[in-house]
Formats: sequence, C-alpha cells, structure tokens
Amino acid sequence: MAVTAAGAPRRSLVLAAMIFAVAMTFIDQTIVSIAAPQIQSELGLSTTGLQWAVNAYLLALAALFAFGGRLADTVGHRSMVVLGVVIFAGASVLCGLTPRGGAAETWLIVFRAVQGAGGALMYPAALAIVVDTYPMRDRGKALAMFFGIAGGLTAIGPILGGWLTEWTWRAIFWVNVPVAIVALMLTAMAKPGDERRPARMDYRGLALIVGGVGLSVFGFQQSGVWGWRNPAIWVCIAAGAVLLVVFGRVQTRTASPLIHMELFRNRAFLAQNVLLTVVMAAFIPTFFFTSLYAQASLGKNASKASLDLLYFFIGFVVAAQIGGRMLDRGGAKRPVVLGCAIAAVGYYLWAGRVTQLSDSPLTWYIILSGFGMGLMIGQSNTDAVNRVPREKYGEATGITQTLRNYGAALGFAILGTIFTTVLQNHLTDSLISQGVPPAQAAQQAAQSSGLSSAGGGTGTIPGFVRLDYANAIEAVLYTMAGIMAVAFVIALRSLRRGVQTEQTEQADAPDLADRPGTAGQTPESAGSPQPPGSSQPPGSGQPPGSGRPVSGTRPGADRADRRQ
Repeated sequence: MAVTAAGAPRRSLVLAAMIFAVAMTFIDQTIVSIAAPQIQSELGLSTTGLQWAVNAYLLALAALFAFGGRLADTVGHRSMVVLGVVIFAGASVLCGLTPRGGAAETWLIVFRAVQGAGGALMYPAALAIVVDTYPMRDRGKALAMFFGIAGGLTAIGPILGGWLTEWTWRAIFWVNVPVAIVALMLTAMAKPGDERRPARMDYRGLALIVGGVGLSVFGFQQSGVWGWRNPAIWVCIAAGAVLLVVFGRVQTRTASPLIHMELFRNRAFLAQNVLLTVVMAAFIPTFFFTSLYAQASLGKNASKASLDLLYFFIGFVVAAQIGGRMLDRGGAKRPVVLGCAIAAVGYYLWAGRVTQLSDSPLTWYIILSGFGMGLMIGQSNTDAVNRVPREKYGEATGITQTLRNYGAALGFAILGTIFTTVLQNHLTDSLISQGVPPAQAAQQAAQSSGLSSAGGGTGTIPGFVRLDYANAIEAVLYTMAGIMAVAFVIALRSLRRGVQTEQTEQADAPDLADRPGTAGQTPESAGSPQPPGSSQPPGSGQPPGSGRPVSGTRPGADRADRRQ
C-alpha cells in the first residue's frame, strides 16, 4: 500500500488522533517532577525511590523504543497505537491509585515503568502513521504540527502539574485517561492504515539492546547521584556500550533483525540520527536548567518557574511551522543548518545575561533559542524517516527515538557534571569570602551543589548563593551553545540540498540517494550516462511497490548539489 489516498479532512483527523495519542507521553516527561514533593510527603518515599519514580519512565522509554518500532511494522501501526494508549492509560490509573504504606515505592516505580513501555509501543507507530498518511510534498508541514504541539506539551506539563497538585497529586496521572479516550475515539473515526508484515521477532537482539541502552542510560542518570568517581557508574556505561556493540554485530548476521543495520549506510539517515543525538544533549536538559535557574537564582516557586519555558516554546512552535514548509519546498538542509546556527547564537546570548539575575534581559534570547530548535528538530526527524522505505517507518522512528533519548541522558550527565563542578567552586570561594574557613567552606559547598538542592524563594537563598547558581547555569548554557555549534558543523558538512522523494524497499543500493549525480535515478539509470537535458522530471521513476527504488532528491535540487 502506498501513501494513503485519503483527502485532506481525513488526513487532518489522523493527525489529530496521533497527536492526542502521543500527548500523554510528552506531558508525563515533565509533569511528575512538579508533584514530586507532595508525592514523597504523602507516600513516605525515600529520595532514591522518588528519583526512580521519575527515572523508571524515561528508562523504559529509551530501552524499548527500538522494539516498539519493529513491532509496529510487524503487527500493524494502528494496532500498536491502540495497544500503547490502553497500556499507558491503564498504568496511569494505577499510578494514581498508589497505596500508602510499604508497598508504595515499588508500586509507583513499577507502573511508571509500564507507562514508559506503553509510550515506547505507541510513539513509533503513531509517527509512522502520520508519515504514511501524508505524501512527501506535504509531510514536512504535517510533522511540523506534530512535533510543534508535542514539544509545546512538554512545556505545559509542569504548568498543568502545578495546577492539578493543588487538588491532589494523583490527578497528574488521572488526567491521561480523558486524553486516551479522545485518542482512541479519533483513531476509530480516522481508521488509519494497519498493514501487517508478519516476521519473526529477534528476541536475542531485543535483550541486547534493552540491556545496552538500559545500562548506559542508568549509568548516565546515576552519575549525578553517585558521582563519576564511583566505579559502578563506569561499569554500567562500559557494560552498556559493550552490549550495544555486540547488538550491532548480531543484527548484521540475523535473518529478521530488530534493526536493519544497512539503513545506516544511507548517509543522510546516518547524519540526521547523529545530529538528533547531539542536539538532544542540549534540548532536553534545557527544561530542567531553565526551571532550576528560575527557582534558585530568581527565587520563583516551581509553578511560576515553569512559565519561563513558555517563552522557549513560543519560539519553538512558530519555527516548527516555518521549518516544515522549508522542508517541503527545498529539503532538510537549509532549516536544519539554519536552526542549529540560530540555537547556538541564542544559547550564547542567553548565557551572557543570566548573571544579571533578572527575567527581562533573557526573554528574547530564550525565544531565539527555542526558535532555532524548532526550526531544525522536527525537520531532522522527518528527513531521517523519509530516507527509509515505508515498510520500515516504524523501525526508523524507533531508531531515532532511541538515539534521541540516549543523547538526552548523555547531555544530562555532562551538563550536570559541569553545573555541579562550577557551582561547588563558586560556593567555596563565596563562603571563604564570608569568613568561613576553607576546609569547612569546601565541605558545605560540596553538600549544597547537587542538582536537587535548589529551591525556595529569594528570602531563603542568600544573594551570593543565587549568583553562584547563575554562574553555574551560565557555564551550562555556554556548553549548550557549543553543542549546537558542533551540530551546525555536522549538518553543514554532511547534509545535501534537495527535496527527498519516496523510498521503496531496496537491498542492494541503500545509499543511492546520497551519491553525487544519482538523485532521483534507479540503479540502472545511475550506471548509464544520460544525454544532456535528459533529467527526469520531479516524481518520475518506477511507481511505489514496483521493487525499484524511487529515491533521492528532485533533479533541480541535484544540480544545486553539484554546485556546492
């Protein structure tokens, strides 16, 4: 089946259904953190238990995305969306029903992990449905709406959480139920495609990637708690890396692998996945460090601190729509390169103003950073999925989401270490200047420089401490600017101009679309000289499903490629 022939009204209904389906997964990435103090107080959770109530969800998402993507391609995209929504909503109800007493901690952690598993099954299938519903010429605009709204929901999570916890913290989980009901109703009305392609499931590969990603992400998450000097951190990260290397080797020798490694032979697919991994190291931690600055340096409470994220997503949502149209008209390179550059400048200017301890000089720089991110993230993701045959849309989405979460976990570990080190140094110097003996100052600074030690209002945090936190955030933001500068260089050097056309299943030339001078050609035409002026018109070539690839960029764009 080719891209669905449904008209615009039905396509819009499919898009709305999938946005509602994934809305829960994005809201729950941030909403629980706001209610954490109430949850801990009422249930009597330990600090470690509370941390894992947050981390179990993210860890399950990261570890199971690849499995969810492959399963979606095998048993049907719509079936997996429905199953994922039901699992997610059911686990949300059970999280909200967590009993008081000794079982509370285990109960909440387990069902938070089940939530993550439901999200990992649902998200790749939902994105694959959107990709499969819209033709290539309209896909950038549609996915810009998808990613723009999804990104905005990440910012809304803390605001919604602050409002709901005034009633009861349990409502932050129960709010998913009406969202799930709407998603299921819209999915039933839209009836998106549910084509099945039965294949053996690679459970050996599943065990390896779950172990590899799980151990690595766990090590990154715990680095801020245990410290990098703890050998357990390095054992987890190293063991995870080894398992992932073994996984890659096993996949190349498996008849029906969890991930078809030959997809990475496509230069653009590989480049976009590397880009997403790098960019997520700055993008996801932005939420945390923005809120931390607002609370520790500006003295805002958690609910008011979350409002600062709205500035970021004002820029993000607007730019996502612009970037989607740029993708449809001229390909991914321009919005991705430009977005990385704008984000790098935005973070740099933002960093240079945080020590003024005022919101007003920051607003436009926060919006600028969000604009840069919005211009490139959705377009990079869309272009990566566009580079694979439609039979592997779910699998490709699982790959991109796995790498995005891996990059975010790595970013948190690196930026958290930078933050803690800079804060500890500044606090030590400040305490010494206040007359505290050096040894005692160093000890107090070490105890106060953790990522979870900020909070309270301006009356509870001395002015010099607020400034020390701002200096640490400054270092973090400068590092984010550097990360985006690296992403800019990667995008500039590795992406090529041109509008991508549909891919079909092809085993012998997976990277044809990225070979100079072969855009839009079949293997036979690529190997034969063409007479001058004989370029094929856009969209020419074999029809989808014919067994021959219809790949690459439009010919006019290919001529631009050769001029680079």
